[in-house]
Amino acid sequence: MKGPGLYSDIGKKAKDLLTRDYNYDQKFSISTCTASGLGLTSTAVKKGRLYTADVGSQFKYNQSTVDVKFDANSNISSTITVSEIFPSTKAIATIKFPDANSGKLELQHFHHHAGFSSSVGLKQFPTIDVSATIGAHGVTFGAEAAFDTASKAFTKYGAGLSLTKDSYVASLILENKGDALRASYMHHIDKKQKICIVKEFTRKFSSNENIVTVGGSYALDNQTTVKARLNNNGKLGALIQHELKPKSTLTLSGEFDTKAMEQHPKFGLALALKP
Repeated sequence: MKGPGLYSDIGKKAKDLLTRDYNYDQKFSISTCTASGLGLTSTAVKKGRLYTADVGSQFKYNQSTVDVKFDANSNISSTITVSEIFPSTKAIATIKFPDANSGKLELQHFHHHAGFSSSVGLKQFPTIDVSATIGAHGVTFGAEAAFDTASKAFTKYGAGLSLTKDSYVASLILENKGDALRASYMHHIDKKQKICIVKEFTRKFSSNENIVTVGGSYALDNQTTVKARLNNNGKLGALIQHELKPKSTLTLSGEFDTKAMEQHPKFGLALALKP
């Protein structure tokens, strides 16, 4: 069902272009899938001299999906998703062990002109999170709020506006309980959407700080994409991602501080293999 989506979708495309796939560690993941629909994923990450690893499994049956992940620190997380528990409604239950209090239950409802999401923590005094959007013809308004029943106080609230057209997406979001204003604009230069540019401006009122980030992406061909970004603090990042085969990608990324050239740049490599 096509509609305004969820509140988390406001500004997401611009944010993803500026942050997604940028990685400054060494990461390797491999996925397999059985004929019965059971998927297995193993991931290993090297951060400096430290290594972390986890193993995840996913099983799909009709409208339900079960994800279970085990990591090297003996933590277990499980997510159960039911897509059509009610018409146009998705239910998501998340449970983590040994910290069972971090689990939550979420409901998402989608309509042609509205979207709604509500989650509640699975503990004695939970945090209740609610968000909603309304919109039509590419214009979306949304708001969110979270209330902690233990402290009887709002932990977050915000509002956003988004304008989506064929060639561009613009958004304006008031977040962090009104302490920050974030505006973004993403524009596709050509009709085939091979070239895309984005600009994001964030104003933090409490610290009187402004952050401006510009970036872009260019599809060299159907398998290779390059991206770059630069903010007013001098942080320059770039990456190249190549699809080795369908769903399997190799990503090389790097970042350095143009205002502190004596510092060593950061480099990362990520290899994801899927059947």
